[in-house]
Amino acid sequence: MLQRFMRNSLISLSKAGWAQRMVTGWGVARRVARRFVAGESLADAVLAVQALNERGIAATLNYLGEHTSTPAGAEQAAAEMIRALEALEAAGARSGLSLKLSQLGQQIDRDLCRQNLARVLARARELNNFIRLDMEESSQVDAALADYEWARGQGFDNLGIVLQAYLYRTEADLRRVLSLSGRVRLCKGAYNEPASVAFPQKADVDANYDRLVTQMIEGALQAGAPEVSQDGRTPPIPAVATHDEARIRFAQAEARRLGLPKGALEFQMIYGIRRDLQEELARQGYPLRIYVPYGSHWYPYFMRRLAERPANLWFFASNFFR
Repeated sequence: MLQRFMRNSLISLSKAGWAQRMVTGWGVARRVARRFVAGESLADAVLAVQALNERGIAATLNYLGEHTSTPAGAEQAAAEMIRALEALEAAGARSGLSLKLSQLGQQIDRDLCRQNLARVLARARELNNFIRLDMEESSQVDAALADYEWARGQGFDNLGIVLQAYLYRTEADLRRVLSLSGRVRLCKGAYNEPASVAFPQKADVDANYDRLVTQMIEGALQAGAPEVSQDGRTPPIPAVATHDEARIRFAQAEARRLGLPKGALEFQMIYGIRRDLQEELARQGYPLRIYVPYGSHWYPYFMRRLAERPANLWFFASNFFR
């Protein structure tokens, strides 16, 4: 009960302007955030990606930001994403790019958002790279799926999406995406959602996660079990995004039971968390991809990482009082 209260409180604080102004002014917060954020500059982020690549691990780069409030801000975000794609290409990095549609203006003007998304996808396609649409609050899921399907209808096959296992609706959404042979990153979910739309108990989220993993593996087999691309940029259809060892073991066992090759099942984790588990999966020969965020708008992302695991919060507190 206490853990759930702390989690919900931290997620609420991630949206509070007064808390953001206070926390971002603390030097210790900026230092601790570097555990989860590669840096504020694109150069820092590319170096972090290259370090992962040297360990045999791929990445997905993310320019931090969400809920852009002006058309100019949305266009600037799209320009920075294109710059990031070009920097990855120049570095020969094994990394795609993840983005949030609210950063591209989805809540300002849907046409503007789609124009910005098309600009980023077109440049990614020219550079033989892959884009993943991050999922945001449950209120944004319908719009995200509609924009995903619109982009696929425009011929952009270099596009995947994230789905969240704690939402009741995700099983139906997954069927919808798999019908397009869509590439799915499945995570548990990091927002504060009401019990009317999301499983409130961890055990129920875990059980749903496992059911969805089985469906992703079956969908991948029906689509011919495409494996991760040789350059490491385009993932296979199922991406199991979790640090929960029980969920990882279940996915491995299901893949073996159903006959999915290792190269057709990718595991994904967050920068700065469970490096030991990352190394173990890489040694076992599974494709592994790390989510590498960068940028000055690190506060909401940082707060959600603190909310995910008590160990992250204690790590912050121990540094604060050091």
